[in-house]
Amino acid sequence: MRILVLGGTVFVGHAVAAAALERGHEVVCAARGTSGDVPDGAELAVVDRAEGLGALAGQRFDAVVDVARNYRWVREALEAVDAGHWTFVSTINVYANNAATGQSTDAPLLEPITDSADTSTPESYGRIKVACENAVREAMGERAFVVRPGLITGPNDPSDRFGYWPLRMSRGGRVLVPDTPGTPSQHIDVRDLADWIVTAAERGLAGTFDGIGPATALDALLKEIARVVAPAGTELAAVAPEALDEAGVQRWSGPKSLPLWIPDGYDGFASHDAAPSLAAGLRIRPLAETVTAALESERTRGADRERKAGLTPAEETELLGTLPHRLW
Repeated sequence: MRILVLGGTVFVGHAVAAAALERGHEVVCAARGTSGDVPDGAELAVVDRAEGLGALAGQRFDAVVDVARNYRWVREALEAVDAGHWTFVSTINVYANNAATGQSTDAPLLEPITDSADTSTPESYGRIKVACENAVREAMGERAFVVRPGLITGPNDPSDRFGYWPLRMSRGGRVLVPDTPGTPSQHIDVRDLADWIVTAAERGLAGTFDGIGPATALDALLKEIARVVAPAGTELAAVAPEALDEAGVQRWSGPKSLPLWIPDGYDGFASHDAAPSLAAGLRIRPLAETVTAALESERTRGADRERKAGLTPAEETELLGTLPHRLW
């Protein structure tokens, strides 16, 4: 197959291109080429989507994979490129209700928005993605595969969220964690998502699916990460949510945060029904493989670099010294 990846230089797009190459497909990555390199063996078509798709216009591809978060770019690609199958990578942020657990793709969505490129909030990001999904289905019909990932993990994650935990656990000592037993957590390894996208292209799979693995409890996830990479003697020090909130610790992501700890009222965000996707061919690797790969990636990128998410060692030490905690 001849596959066009609109992107292909970072994280999801790069993983999709790499997975397609491993299966012997011809891969063209359309990108500016300034954010990273395409996988070895892929062709880079230098394109700035803000200026259009240029030389790609009118070309024929067996499959296209688009990860864009700009409605105009998505529409222009659909008009310019001839494809037998079209994958659009959307987001779980398209759903209107973040509280209801066990939702699937028939749950209510946010209202679409087509006249903005502002993705600075989860809601604005989700509304733009809804509009993009609609455009893809309208143009491609039964040749459209729309996948809505939640938290994407594994190697080379630019958000620094999941990777914080394997790196921190690997250092041992007393690790600060949120004392929230039963709070849900849900993720997908980027390599599993990429493999499924390539499989969908090969099989002509159509429809809309949540690209996510089965939900688990956050405390169970953190304990398993510790089991895989933490040295002997590591202790998990659980601090009550109220104390963390009062101390200014952020939830989910960002500076001075405990990544993956969802805000109150967001249990539905991290507990979607993965069964339809698993039945449609999604395969989830063992968590230990994701943890090990994420830790290796963290060390390659620099364990002491400035991070986008998590606590600094100094912040963690101060919090453990001032906040009451219990050991798991």
